[in-house]
Amino acid sequence: MSHGPATAPPTGYRAVFRVREFRAVFAAHLLSLLGVVVSELALTVLVYDLTGSPLLSALTFALGLLPYVIGGTLFAGVADRYPARRVLVVCDLVCAACVAVMLVPATPVAGLLALRCLVAAVAPVFTGTRMAALTDILGDGDLYVLGRSLLRIVSQSAMLIGFGTGGVLLTVLSPRGAITVTVVTFLCSAALLRFGTRDRPARAGSGSATLLRESLSGARLILGDRRIRALLLLLWLPAMFVVAPEALAAPYVAEIGAGPAALGLLLCAMAVGHVGAELFVGSALRPRTRSRIVLPVAAIGLLPLVVYVVRPGLPLALAALALAGMGAAYVIGLDQWFVDAVPPELRGRAMTLLTAGLMTIQGAGMALAGLAAEFFPVHHVVAGSGIIGTVVALLVVAEVRRTAPGRMSDTERRDGADRHMTSR
Repeated sequence: MSHGPATAPPTGYRAVFRVREFRAVFAAHLLSLLGVVVSELALTVLVYDLTGSPLLSALTFALGLLPYVIGGTLFAGVADRYPARRVLVVCDLVCAACVAVMLVPATPVAGLLALRCLVAAVAPVFTGTRMAALTDILGDGDLYVLGRSLLRIVSQSAMLIGFGTGGVLLTVLSPRGAITVTVVTFLCSAALLRFGTRDRPARAGSGSATLLRESLSGARLILGDRRIRALLLLLWLPAMFVVAPEALAAPYVAEIGAGPAALGLLLCAMAVGHVGAELFVGSALRPRTRSRIVLPVAAIGLLPLVVYVVRPGLPLALAALALAGMGAAYVIGLDQWFVDAVPPELRGRAMTLLTAGLMTIQGAGMALAGLAAEFFPVHHVVAGSGIIGTVVALLVVAEVRRTAPGRMSDTERRDGADRHMTSR
């Protein structure tokens, strides 16, 4: 009796979407991210309407980055100390409550900015907990790497879609009306996570240490491990330099005499390159190949920015930005290295620290690019970011290579094992 040919199991991104819990996490991520982007835009407009101050309006955006380092350092212990589902749902509910208070007309501008800070301080705890929870849902192998890749793709795409959606909403709703949408998205995200994912125990017991002490000791353990520290630097430092052309897009458009449409294209080009490369690497390359391209791509990923030295016109600048965005494809393989290097009981804190550091260093990169542009032509600043960033990336790549498994000395390996044992 013939049963016909066996159907091959799905692979790549399709295999990730077959996991029911991941579908819930994916949908929740999309909703909350769109909500955050829309609320940022609407809150900026609201603060400007209330104060007429461009400085306070711009500060609203800056406050979305600065508290990351505080939340990611002081509250990172939450990610391992409590069950992941509970942490994720509570974070969403706290954010929904903060945004709901923003809707009250009596809330002063200082209160709006304080609430914005609180939402931003919660964000790294939420993101780090979710990243660590993915290893429970998808395992710590290739499915995890592809799941992280999908969430990154959504993040890049939601930035583009969210700002467009926010702009449309603000044409038909007041700023507070648009912010109301954010409350709904946070509540929907909380419901998806509560009813779409399993309740799993915490990774680490609460013990006798306070949350603050546990968070700080976790950071010391993570940063004290040479291998983990090198991988974090490879995730952080290129991101510090690659933001320069985005931070200086408006003055560069003025420098080359292009129109307003050029600004939108310049801001989209890098994200388009990133999404395209991530999809290709995640779907077309095998895990072993993804691992092999990590260091070479990380080493040269910022070189396209050097084209700015000739003050390129719009087409060449867009091509350079798209190529720079494609350089972020090395992160897919690096994700696997990172999760392999971090002990399971430290993963929540490590992922939270990773997120907080990434957002903070990108904010610092934008500020430094703006400061440099006060003294040098914009195109020289962007080109300089590409040159200096490449030198820094090469130094970090060398350190990552030195700390690769099998290349560290017996003493270094033993010290790392002792540090990991201390955390148990």
